[in-house]
Amino acid sequence: MALDTHPHAAAVLRSGLVAGPSHAYLFTGPAGSGKRAAAREFAVELLGERTRVESGAHPDLTWVTPSGAHDMVRSDVAEAVVSASSRTPFEASRRVFVLERVDTMNDEAANTLLKTLEEPPSYVVLILLTDRPGQVLPTIASRCQAVRFDPAPPEAIAARLPIDGEGALACARLALGDAERAALLASPAGAALREAAQGLVRNGDWRPLLAAGNARAVVAREALERARDEELTFLSKKDQRRRSSEYDDRIKRAERRARTGAIDHVLQLAGLWLRDLACVDAGAPELAHNADRGTELAAGAAGRSSAALRTALELVEETRTRFLLNVSEDLALEALSFRLQRTLTVV
Repeated sequence: MALDTHPHAAAVLRSGLVAGPSHAYLFTGPAGSGKRAAAREFAVELLGERTRVESGAHPDLTWVTPSGAHDMVRSDVAEAVVSASSRTPFEASRRVFVLERVDTMNDEAANTLLKTLEEPPSYVVLILLTDRPGQVLPTIASRCQAVRFDPAPPEAIAARLPIDGEGALACARLALGDAERAALLASPAGAALREAAQGLVRNGDWRPLLAAGNARAVVAREALERARDEELTFLSKKDQRRRSSEYDDRIKRAERRARTGAIDHVLQLAGLWLRDLACVDAGAPELAHNADRGTELAAGAAGRSSAALRTALELVEETRTRFLLNVSEDLALEALSFRLQRTLTVV
């Protein structure tokens, strides 16, 4: 496995291949740090077959992603993991289960998975992935062997982007170690997200955030609709009705997850812009994430107190938290816009 930039992960996983794997691993680290690729490569080593593992077609590999709008729910793990783990491998000597974003696992899902984590069959290896280890339920984390994937430094991420100079460094810094997000920010779509975030702070324009969320929801819906239409062609009419109904629920949840995820990303960027304004106000512009916007930052910080900037940042973070509670996006954003402008107005 190519884990040269992740010494901790390399030591743990290579030891598992030599001495025998642990029953459960928790891969932690920012998105884009290589967790998913490492999990697939580890599955290749455990199952002894590359082509079908890499294509996701190996019968002894199960890959689980959350289906809820914000949570991994009980149905995600009940059949695909808990029931399936009781059945012996089809071809290999092991069965491997990879669960993504386990920080979103709700209590019901966690309780369903718990016995399998505590007393798995000898042939089962569970690999849990998370970008937010602090939000993984302790009952889950404590039963796994931790495998840490460190974020690449911004300079290394910037070097892999299709743009150069301060723009690349800014995208890398704004991604907070997430190489996938840095690539997005370096694209035209990412540039639009940055403008939306700065527009929210400058003049309270929240509508581009809602538009970004709706656009992401359309992409998510269309992807699942294509998957549904392809799958239905192989089912009987009776099964088509049942499966189509299941897809309707999945599509609604996926739309919601994509919409709020896109809005949250722009709000995160808005928070980082406010942080950078505070850095400039404090006389430390070199600490700014938006390394390519020095002139705009200086203009934005002029006349604003550090206390006002801190309060504005708290308002943004509070709104990000509220989106986890299924609030109305437009009302929440409009309220944030009003409060930001009241806080940041220079008198």
